[in-house]
Amino acid sequence: MAEEMRVLLPGESEDLSSLENYKNTGGYKALEKAQAMDRMDLIETVKKSGLRGRGGAGFNAGMKWQFSYSVDTEQKYVICNADEGEPGTYKDRILLETVPHRVLEGMAICAYAIGASQGYIYCRGEYPFVVESLNNAIKEAKDSGVLGDFDIEVRMGAGAYVCGEESALIESIEGHRGEPRFKPPFPPVTGLWGKPSIVNNVETLACVPLIVEKGADWFKSIGAANYPGTKLLTLTGDVVERKIIEVPTDVTIRQVVYDYGGGIRDGKKFKAVQIGGTSGGFIPEDLLDTTIDFDSMNAIGAVLGSGAVFVMDESRDLVDVVERIAKFFEHESCGKCIPCREGTKRMHEMMERVNQGLGTGDDLNNLERLGLVMTKACLCGLGQAAPAPVLTTLNHFRTEYNAKLA
Repeated sequence: MAEEMRVLLPGESEDLSSLENYKNTGGYKALEKAQAMDRMDLIETVKKSGLRGRGGAGFNAGMKWQFSYSVDTEQKYVICNADEGEPGTYKDRILLETVPHRVLEGMAICAYAIGASQGYIYCRGEYPFVVESLNNAIKEAKDSGVLGDFDIEVRMGAGAYVCGEESALIESIEGHRGEPRFKPPFPPVTGLWGKPSIVNNVETLACVPLIVEKGADWFKSIGAANYPGTKLLTLTGDVVERKIIEVPTDVTIRQVVYDYGGGIRDGKKFKAVQIGGTSGGFIPEDLLDTTIDFDSMNAIGAVLGSGAVFVMDESRDLVDVVERIAKFFEHESCGKCIPCREGTKRMHEMMERVNQGLGTGDDLNNLERLGLVMTKACLCGLGQAAPAPVLTTLNHFRTEYNAKLA
């Protein structure tokens, strides 16, 4: 098996879950260093590092911070998005369990940079044990004084997939139904309770203390130039080694599946891999030499997203898999916008018809037309990404669809 590049995750024998152990390895020194810097210089350091969101959109983190910094108001917020609702993804849970103080330190650095005094960690409702350990870590940090006057509170979601989208998450914290907002304005300018709010993913925030400690050039030297650093990936499906790995962003999908994952189980042949969770595109064997960085994945019609890697062998019925995904998106649509509310329902109906052997060529054409409309017309990332599994399998595995037509 290939060796990982562990930057965010602790080493195999390290225990950094407690404040004492974290501080013994230099924890919270980056916060002290940051607080001695000019705020704009700190933001420029994060911008220069090239750190981009590790959740879904891949936006430059420092640039997002600058938007909030530039707004003159007394109250601002830092929100850690820990609503890890993407099936097959558990990397944020691992970070919150093993290095919670690194995430808290990243939040505190962001708070200093933009001038915020209040932070929230929005954690998915299925992680009650994570919430308990997080609250313990926050108490440790507050009691020791390392967070200063920056307060952090944990809020739990109720299992809504759409609340992984930042504006729906904000609505949920405010006590409203979890639905995305119309944008602009964007959360860094008008977010939680109408105030500037930075929403960063767990993994993104965990990178921040290391960037401050070791410098922007150090971070930029790792992985792909346009998406530097490491990426946490969770390997599931028909791969030999089902596990979490941390690798530089310039490794290829082939290396992930074969070098880090050990290849396909039970001596079977590779058929496809879906990266980024249920909203990710299906990638065929001839595209396995694509690097995993954000832009390279986008270029082949796939996404890096949350870093979930679902490997499928030759025995998988891809039409059946995609039909189940379409049913998932129909269920998880919040219903606010018509393209998603109606689109996910019609997409599931057509996929179900095709999967049962009742579909026609017109259904396949309509699936493609509907998918392209949804990617342009839906209000948020859920609806825009929902057609990706359908569109990519129609593109790369159309023979499997044709074999099931009436």
